[in-house]
Amino acid sequence: IYSVMRTIQPSQMKAAYSLGAKPFTAFRRVYLPQVLPGVMAGCLLTFILCLGYYITPALIGGASDQLFSTFIVTYVNLELNWEMASALTLILLVFTLALFGIFARILGLDRLKLV
Repeated sequence: IYSVMRTIQPSQMKAAYSLGAKPFTAFRRVYLPQVLPGVMAGCLLTFILCLGYYITPALIGGASDQLFSTFIVTYVNLELNWEMASALTLILLVFTLALFGIFARILGLDRLKLV
């Protein structure tokens, strides 16, 4: 997110101010549309990385938490039900790819600039 924010030229905000825009209007109409794809990409990457964590929720919330990753670990390690574990993994993968496809369609991957 920070690398995308750095790519915005300060002269664009100064130009908006010189044309009579108030600070909030300049932020909303100049800065935010340019930064939004990077913010959304950062949120999506963070979400995808957090999908696989099962140790942190188990330690913080206890065994009563019902998350996809804890179900998968239970089916693989304790119940030895590989079919159910693979089905849950496939559901999680399809959900993640669908979410990625929605983000790519809304934001457009070609609009994302990385430094």
